[in-house]
Amino acid sequence: MTMTTLSSRELNQDVTRAKKAARNGPVIITDRGKPAHVLLSFEDYQRLTKQRRNIADALAMPDVADIEFEAPRANIEIQSADLS
Repeated sequence: MTMTTLSSRELNQDVTRAKKAARNGPVIITDRGKPAHVLLSFEDYQRLTKQRRNIADALAMPDVADIEFEAPRANIEIQSADLS
């Protein structure tokens, strides 16, 4: 994976170059010499964001109500406590 650094000015002058570079790895965009943004391919972005999925995100997905799921019934027996 190759990392490319471009200034904001270079990005504005040659967006095609930045997009081609993003196919090979992240492109760091600088503002006044300091890293400010990162350009990624969509595949890299998906790979990064899918790793952070949690149960709340999964339940918020569209059409989640259409998923059939029946949780097994828990059998809980009441026992007397021994307080001696």
